[in-house]
Amino acid sequence: MNRAGLRKRCLSFNGTAETFPFGAETSVFKVSGKMFALSRLDRAPLSVSLKCDPGLGEQLREAYAAILPGYHLNKRHWNTVVIDGSLTDQMINDMIEDSYDLVLSSLPRARREALGWRLRDS
Repeated sequence: MNRAGLRKRCLSFNGTAETFPFGAETSVFKVSGKMFALSRLDRAPLSVSLKCDPGLGEQLREAYAAILPGYHLNKRHWNTVVIDGSLTDQMINDMIEDSYDLVLSSLPRARREALGWRLRDS
């Protein structure tokens, strides 16, 4: 995955926006005003910080050297994923979608429904 692919994936979900609250060099991807991904797209190696279930986050960090505690974020709920070729694009895409879903699931029901989101397996 490259920076254009990462940006495209983050913007592919309903209701997402790219914002720059930390300066022009840091892309913050939000849904309904809540952050679900953060990346400095011009940095090498490319990385993205994503929200993650705490238990799963720990397991991922133990299993993959490219998944680290969230940089400058709550390390219990956020992982920083280094995109160095050691993880498949599918895995990165899944982690981005999971982050989006976690943030969206915390929104009021009316907002979730307005975005067309339903809980999986419901």
